[in-house]
Amino acid sequence: MSHPESPYHAEGDMTVFQVPIVRTGTAALNRALFSKSIGIAAAAVHDNKTIAHYRKALQASKEILQADRVSPICPHPDKALAEQGRKCLLLTPGVKAEAPDTWGPVLKDGVQKKDLSVMPYELKLDYDYWSYRDVMLSILPEDLHDEIPSGFNIAGHVAHLNLRDAYVPYKQLIAEILLDKNPQIRTVINKVDNVGAESEFRTFQYEVLAGPDDMQVTVNEGDCTFEFDYSKVYWNSKLETEHRRLVTLFRPGEVVCDVMAGIGPFAVPAGKKRVFVWANDKNPESFKCLEAAIQRNKVAPFVRPFCEDGHAFIRRAADDVLEASRRGECAVLPAKVKPPRRGGKNNNNNNSSSSSSSSRSSKPSSSSQPQAQPQAPAQEERIPIPPTISHFVMNLPASAIDFLPSYRGLYAGHEDLFAPGAGGRLLPMVHVHCFGPKADDDGPKLDVCERVSKALGARVRLAKEGEEEGREETVGEDGLPEVAASVHLVRAVAPAKSMYCASFRLPRAVAFAPRE
Repeated sequence: MSHPESPYHAEGDMTVFQVPIVRTGTAALNRALFSKSIGIAAAAVHDNKTIAHYRKALQASKEILQADRVSPICPHPDKALAEQGRKCLLLTPGVKAEAPDTWGPVLKDGVQKKDLSVMPYELKLDYDYWSYRDVMLSILPEDLHDEIPSGFNIAGHVAHLNLRDAYVPYKQLIAEILLDKNPQIRTVINKVDNVGAESEFRTFQYEVLAGPDDMQVTVNEGDCTFEFDYSKVYWNSKLETEHRRLVTLFRPGEVVCDVMAGIGPFAVPAGKKRVFVWANDKNPESFKCLEAAIQRNKVAPFVRPFCEDGHAFIRRAADDVLEASRRGECAVLPAKVKPPRRGGKNNNNNNSSSSSSSSRSSKPSSSSQPQAQPQAPAQEERIPIPPTISHFVMNLPASAIDFLPSYRGLYAGHEDLFAPGAGGRLLPMVHVHCFGPKADDDGPKLDVCERVSKALGARVRLAKEGEEEGREETVGEDGLPEVAASVHLVRAVAPAKSMYCASFRLPRAVAFAPRE
C-alpha cells in the first residue's frame, strides 16, 4: 500500500518471518536449526516520551512492524544507549534504513525534527519464538500439513494424542515439541486402541511419548475441581462446552438423572446450581472419583452417587426420587450467620472514648452507648426434593440409544403426577448422545431420530426450525402421536464422524406403558 505523498511501499515482504524449513525426519529435535536473523530497519527514539506518539503515527502509516509475538518497541541496538534506557521502534521490511525514498512522511518528519534516527536492525528469532504449528510445518513433509496433530485432549498435565498412522513415525518429535510449547503439560501419551471397543468403561491402552508416566491429574471445569487417574476413568476436555450447554438447561430445585455420569462433569456443576442429581456410573473407579468430587466441591446436599447398570438405574431412579419426595427429604443448607448490626452513629469514636472508663468499672455507663441490635436466630434453608425427574442425561454416545427401551413404564401407575391439576409437571426431557456421519445437511439428524424412534418404540421426529424445544407430544399428519426432538451437533470426532445429542420429551405412551 503506497502513501499518497511518497512512492514507498510500507508493509514490505513479510515472508521473511516464515519458519525455517527443517526436515529432520524422525531424528532428534535440533532446536538450534530454528534460529534466524532478519535484517530490518528501526527508528531510534531520541526522547522516550515521544514513543507513544510515533508508535501510533507509524501504525497509521503502516510503517511499524506488525509481526506475531514480536513487540515493535525494543531496546536501542547500541548496547551503551540501551543501558541508558533508550528505545527504538521496529519498522516493517518495506522500509530500508539506507533508502530514504522508502520512508513515509512520518519517518521523514521525525528525522527532520531530530526526534528519530533510522538505522539497520538485526532481529534475532530462535526456537522459542516459533509456535507449535510453525515447528510442525517446518519438520513434517508437505503431504502431512493438512491435518497436523493439534486437537489433542488435555487432562490436567497430560496431553492425550490419537495419532493417525501417517504421523506415528514422528510421534517422539511431536511429543517433545508439545512439551516445549505448552508449559502446563508434563506428560504426552498416545492412545493405542479404540475407546469403547476394548473397554466398557471407555478407558484405553496408551503409550507414554514424553514425560513421566503420571496419570493422576487435577482438572478444573464449571467452577468445580476433579481429581482422578486418567488411565482408569473417562474424561474428555473437548466436551466442556457440551457440559455447560446442558447444565444451563437445568433449573434450581429440579431433579436430573445422570445415567452415565462418569466422574461428574454434568452432575457436580449442576449440584452447584442447587439442582438435585441422581448420578450413576457403572465403573467403580469413576464412582469413587465422583464421590470425592461431590465432597470436594461441597454439593453433597444435592448430588447422590450410584454405581449400577444404567438399564436398571433409569427406572430405579424414578422410583427413588418419588419415594424421597414422599418422605419429605430435603437439601438442608446451614444458616448464614450475619455479623450483628450496631445502632447509632460515630460508632468507632464512641467505642474508643469509652474504652478507658469501661476498664475502670463494670457498672453501666450513664452515657448512652450504641448496643448490638437483637436479631432473630438464623434459620437453616430446606429445599424439598420434587416427586418427578425433569431431565435424563445419557452421555455414552457409542451405545446410549440402546438404553432407551428402559424408559418404557418409567411412570407406570403414576399418571396422576402429570395430571393437569398436579402443578403443571411435565414428563422428563431425555438427552441422549450418539455418533453419526458428518454432513452439511440434516441427513444425520434425521437418521438419529429414526434410531431413537426404533429403540424407544414411539414416533420421534426432527423439530422444525424455531419450534419450541421440549413441547409435549402432538398428533402427526397420519393421526399418530409424535414428539419433536432437537438434534444438536456436539462436535466432530473424526473426518467423517460427529457426535450429536438428541433432546426430546418422553412420550406418554412410553412413560405410562406397563413395565416389562
